[in-house]
Amino acid sequence: MPNTTRVLAVDDRAENLVALAAVLDALPVEVVTATSGHDALRELLNDDFALILLDVVMPGMDGFECAQHIKSRPRTRDIPIIFLTAAGEAGAEAFRGYAAGAVDYLTKPFDPWLLRAKVSVFVELHHRNLRLREQATMLRRSLAEHSGVGCEPLRRLRQHVTAVEDDVERLQVEGEGTSEAFAQLVKHVDELRLAVDALGD
Repeated sequence: MPNTTRVLAVDDRAENLVALAAVLDALPVEVVTATSGHDALRELLNDDFALILLDVVMPGMDGFECAQHIKSRPRTRDIPIIFLTAAGEAGAEAFRGYAAGAVDYLTKPFDPWLLRAKVSVFVELHHRNLRLREQATMLRRSLAEHSGVGCEPLRRLRQHVTAVEDDVERLQVEGEGTSEAFAQLVKHVDELRLAVDALGD
């Protein structure tokens, strides 16, 4: 059964892409590779991704320009980006990376354990976002079928919302809830809770 969670790795050097794929091989993700910013943008037209690992220094379109294109598209603007760059460039370029929309910035050679841990967090957040979308779909269906009257599907939806809230709280306690993407997830959970509570029992 193929992995449905995709991570896009972008680097103009094939050996770096091989290394990234090897590091992430232990995770339940499919690593899709691109060798240029233009190739990355094409991949983003075809598939959904949980995370983008983006090299900064590339010929033609560099990582910063690529990130600006990604963040300007409604379909891709919420995909987290981790920039990867050579150690000597990190200090001078980190601010540009965050300004371009990066959620993190790692220097090469990167610690494989650290990269796997960070990718795992974003994959988990991606799964939780998918659950929120499913629950929002359930809510819309329930409203359409029952015209806002209290019903068993709505009670089940409230139980699901509570479970997601518990998961968010657990991530905060474990120290994994520190990114901008996580802050957006918390906001979506709060909005969903308000919408469900507004329906009444």
